[in-house]
Amino acid sequence: MKNLKIRLYIAGIFVLWLSSCEQLYNVDVSEEVDDRVIIARVNDIYLYDEDISSLVPRGNQGDSSMIVSKYVDSWVKKQLTIARASTELDFDEAKIERKILDYRYALMVHEFEMHYINQRLDKETSDEEIEKYYNEKFENFVLRQNIMRCLFAMVPVEAPQIENFRQLIRTYPDSNLEEIQSYCYRFASKSSLETELWINFDEVISNTPLISVQEKADFLKNNSFVETSDENYYYFIRVLDYKISDQIAPLSYIKDDIESILINKKKVELRKELEEEVYKVAKENNEFEIY
Repeated sequence: MKNLKIRLYIAGIFVLWLSSCEQLYNVDVSEEVDDRVIIARVNDIYLYDEDISSLVPRGNQGDSSMIVSKYVDSWVKKQLTIARASTELDFDEAKIERKILDYRYALMVHEFEMHYINQRLDKETSDEEIEKYYNEKFENFVLRQNIMRCLFAMVPVEAPQIENFRQLIRTYPDSNLEEIQSYCYRFASKSSLETELWINFDEVISNTPLISVQEKADFLKNNSFVETSDENYYYFIRVLDYKISDQIAPLSYIKDDIESILINKKKVELRKELEEEVYKVAKENNEFEIY
């Protein structure tokens, strides 16, 4: 019995000794080692390798290094600016937190709206819908530039049978369009042969001697066929139709724009539909009260 008491006494002293050693050397056996790789530091803020892992594309190592380098440089500058701002300005932290929450909630609502819209949006727009909108809103489609329907060809001066081609393009539509297209496919350096396509007049004459034309409206009104040249090329333009700036754009010229407008209108309607649906369901379920 006496020996047992002695052993317990010695064990108690040993435990106390271990405890005092742990306190003396401040050893925290529960502390985990942070083995993350530090990429950059600004004051006490660190950027770790795991923070940029998603930026690194697979494949070209050079591209990866450049992307990472730019991101790290941007991160350092941003953190330095934040640090400087916090020392020179007295920020209302509560106000900033409210703005952060507002932004977070706005993002959540936006994502939900996009999910709702993408599930229900019908992107098919009929020609009847487009024409109806054009007829109702035509005054909104005033041209800001001169446009034209034409045949255009840029042909090297050494190309064969120039005289025959000149006659074909000058006399269209009395000549054969397929012959004009065939010649251009074989010899023209550049051409535009879609007879129903409306094109910006400036785009047609760019990189041609006609770029110096000043009175463009008068030019279109007074010329149904134009030929000019430089030391390398002949330039042929057969004007089929034209519209002057400040006139109403033809429907075919703005059809894609109207289609985009109609699709956006559908998105607005779906967004409103979602808002009303959420409100209606919440009201039926007594999910809110207004005092």
